[in-house]
Amino acid sequence: MLPITPEQLRAQFPALQPRNGQAPLIYFDGPGGTQMAQSALDAMVDYIRGGMANLHGTFPSSVATDALLDEARQAVADWLGCQPQEVAFGANMTTLAFAIARSLAAALQPGDEVLVTELDHRANVDPWLTLARDRGATVRFIPIDTATYTLDLTQLEQLITPRTRLVAVGLSSNVTGTVTPVEAIIRRARAVGALTVLDAVHAAPHLPLDFRALGCDVLLCSAYKFFGPHVGVAVVATARFEQLAVYKLDPAPADMPHKLETGTQNHEGLAGLLGALAFIQGLGHGSTRAEQLRTGIEAIDAYEQALAEDLEDFLRSLPQVRLYRAPAGTRKTPTLAFIIEEHHSREVAAWFAEHHRMCIADGHFYATTLADKLGMAATGGWVRIGLAPYNTAGEVEQFKKALREFLALHP
Repeated sequence: MLPITPEQLRAQFPALQPRNGQAPLIYFDGPGGTQMAQSALDAMVDYIRGGMANLHGTFPSSVATDALLDEARQAVADWLGCQPQEVAFGANMTTLAFAIARSLAAALQPGDEVLVTELDHRANVDPWLTLARDRGATVRFIPIDTATYTLDLTQLEQLITPRTRLVAVGLSSNVTGTVTPVEAIIRRARAVGALTVLDAVHAAPHLPLDFRALGCDVLLCSAYKFFGPHVGVAVVATARFEQLAVYKLDPAPADMPHKLETGTQNHEGLAGLLGALAFIQGLGHGSTRAEQLRTGIEAIDAYEQALAEDLEDFLRSLPQVRLYRAPAGTRKTPTLAFIIEEHHSREVAAWFAEHHRMCIADGHFYATTLADKLGMAATGGWVRIGLAPYNTAGEVEQFKKALREFLALHP
């Protein structure tokens, strides 16, 4: 369980407080973006109030902004188990992925191969498909097992060949919650000298991550998925980073990580990222920030898993509901996608919003290959509930009651 009560935790999120006499919305849309912690909001406002400035000046607010970016890199390094000089910031994960793809163009030749998956969000597919198309390379897919909603890894040696130059895979599906055992993929990719890119956008809010232990080359995530503002994070292993021929202005820094950070960064957003990590750190324990961040995420994971298991059992008990969730024994995040027979997903999500003030998402969630493989067009995609640590057992019970009501009204 979390080291503080859900009530204490919820008090740290302004969006969860009553406003204008109305009860707050019930936010079940964590995979699309979490609510912002007060510590992140305060950090952003404090930076703005203290005087905004650009970098590398001699005056106090510029010196303070330089220090802010250095501290943000160090905090991410402590959290993700990398070196601060391996951390670059950008608008979002997708923009960073496309920038990295452009910088890899010279390393890809006709006849080379790029491997992506049928499970992933397109942000970790299309940058590499575009790169392959532009360079005349071949694209291959790790297939989805449509019975288990997991990747079929039985043919890795045939999929990752000496011609493979890049392998991109998500740590966790933003639809099914499936956590992919990426270690075997990374080992095989390294054996043939292929670069590995991990999409950790959906995994980072729920799972402790260790960049160095994973052994990948690139890891991408976004702060707005873990209680902060809209800021993207790229971690690039030093050996790979030094080789990146990025598109940049001629006078801009050519050293890592700055060469990947085109233009002025979102300084107030990076202050908010620090505040978001401070929130996670406050849930943990240990003598170092790295230990506190790791144990904070572990506490979040333990709390969310208990709620998700209860919700999963309930959804599986309803004959009208089809749940797209990997079987017991498969690691999963607290993200549950389902459909209700004979009902379009948009209709279902809108009903919950209108009648119960519940924020429940619908659609394909940019996992369009998965949606196509599973024939989701007719239903409008999935209905998706994604839990966050500010969700409570009481909210889950409210959802159960509301879903029973929907099924009774719409047999």
